[in-house]
Amino acid sequence: MSRMTVNERPIEFLMDPETPLLWALRDAANLTGTKFGCGEGDCGSCIVHIDGEPLRSCLVTIAEAEGRFITTIEGLSGDRTHPVQQAMVAEQAIQCGFCTPGFVMAAAALIDRNPGASEAEIKAAIPNICRCGVYPRLVRAIQRAGRVARRQERISAAPAPGISAEDAAQDVPALSAPEQTPERD
Repeated sequence: MSRMTVNERPIEFLMDPETPLLWALRDAANLTGTKFGCGEGDCGSCIVHIDGEPLRSCLVTIAEAEGRFITTIEGLSGDRTHPVQQAMVAEQAIQCGFCTPGFVMAAAALIDRNPGASEAEIKAAIPNICRCGVYPRLVRAIQRAGRVARRQERISAAPAPGISAEDAAQDVPALSAPEQTPERD
């Protein structure tokens, strides 16, 4: 059993302790925003925050995540209003979307540490691979998210999410507690 806090909720995985966190999140917790790209830690599609640090979940076992605080793309912002999420849309820095969650999580950690990051600092902090080649727009989006985080700019062009977190949870009950059955005598 591996216990941790995922998106501010306690969870216990009844899986082999050597299971990569990526698969526990996707298969057991139904948090499919974290993507499998390479399984080698090269592409960055599976980045989540572990105790606030952006780490590749394909390289972390659930045993290593024991007792830690995990944030996935689903937990970054319930209404998708995190500055990085908004800036990615406003700057059209999303192509196919597969690598986007990893980029957002890596960028959010950078903005938390350094909202005024230079282009060189952004490129050094964002190791992710995007086959669509979104890099120039991604740098602009992260710079813009930094300005929003520093309250130098507001983004009004990004659309509101098409579904509320509550409605999505009803359709896909990720991390919901199982219903209690009455005890029998």
